[in-house]
Amino acid sequence: MADFDFSSYIADIPDYPEPGVVFKDITPLFADPKAMRAAIDAIADHFRGQGVTKVIGPEARGFMVGVPVALELGAGFIPARKPGKLPRKTISISYDLEYGSDTLEIHADALTPEDRVIVIDDLIATGGTIAATGSLVERMGATLVGYGCVMELSFLEPRKKLAEHGDHDVFSLVQVS
Repeated sequence: MADFDFSSYIADIPDYPEPGVVFKDITPLFADPKAMRAAIDAIADHFRGQGVTKVIGPEARGFMVGVPVALELGAGFIPARKPGKLPRKTISISYDLEYGSDTLEIHADALTPEDRVIVIDDLIATGGTIAATGSLVERMGATLVGYGCVMELSFLEPRKKLAEHGDHDVFSLVQVS
């Protein structure tokens, strides 16, 4: 699907959420079944053959991309949720954001050392959320294969943040400079 124009399905919304910001809206890509199929196939194809057993998606849009990628790869899906949303024993990680901090949790029995895991989200901005999710994977003794997303805001240099957490594959369909 290298010839698919994913960028044409991303709408620019000027001055949202504040003046001077151009918000990149990927919901038109999700709304079009051909574009969504192409995106899921392209992400899954990138990681196919790497022995992925689990896909983790951070709440909530990571679920929208992570679940179909997991199905395509024949892997399980693990939701990374906000505190208090999962019903069994969890492990958590807190991390810094541009404007504060946040915490994600996964079930304590979600991964084993035999698992090979990718972290999938809709968007990588600064890389903080997926780096934290990747840290949870490694803390549980599983192998972190890499990260994937629909769109990467490369002008925010998320790959620098991710490189601080190890040398892992980073794949994005669209890079915004």
